[in-house]
Amino acid sequence: MLFLHGGGPGCASHTDFRSAAPVLAPERPHLFIDLPQYGGSAAPPHDEPALARHVRALRATLDHLGVGRVDVVAQSLGGAVALLLAAVEPDRVARIVATGSQPVPDERSDTALAVAARRRYYAEQGPSPRAMRELMARLEWCEPRRIPEVTVRERFAASITPWALAVADGTGRGTQQSLAEELPTVSAPTLWVWGAHDPFSPPSYAADLADLMPRAELVVVDGTAHHPQAERPDEYARLVNPFLDRKDLP
Repeated sequence: MLFLHGGGPGCASHTDFRSAAPVLAPERPHLFIDLPQYGGSAAPPHDEPALARHVRALRATLDHLGVGRVDVVAQSLGGAVALLLAAVEPDRVARIVATGSQPVPDERSDTALAVAARRRYYAEQGPSPRAMRELMARLEWCEPRRIPEVTVRERFAASITPWALAVADGTGRGTQQSLAEELPTVSAPTLWVWGAHDPFSPPSYAADLADLMPRAELVVVDGTAHHPQAERPDEYARLVNPFLDRKDLP
């Protein structure tokens, strides 16, 4: 089972799924991969289509590790990457859990909010643990008091690596892609998981994405925002594990 992270400052796969991974199909091998320019994966700035570049790097990494077919549990950016991988290489992806992912920009998908948040975090006073906690409290969690200090520290540390700082102004991270044409071709069963209070887009946005796909469904997690797997890991696992365990899926 492959975990992929979101696209916010300092995101990394283990950090994004630290709380949820132990209760998600714990009997199965877990693989955490950081996409280029995130976490421990150094990469230079570029102006290619962002999702395509991430998919190319992910395929190369899986090949290098000798990993074949995977289930993918992903946050935001990682879900879009998983969906594109499933579209271009359907035999590689068995099923997908896409959490708060926005692969098709529309009027309900507030990409400007993410751009503004990144600029605010990397403003003149510079990133700091305090600024990281404020970002997470404002956009990613419903209940800021529940944010673990270890997550704040690790997110901050990953946000100031040389490769993260090289793309801090938002350039060099690749151009935006829409997967509107690819989603109807994704045959992998897909579970969309949405925080009821996700500030980037409402659950109705995810419902419409699910309707585009041949084998997709949606669950909404009450009392959460953009990172439901981190804020309410037990509830997240209660909803996701049956999907991962279903015998009628490949």
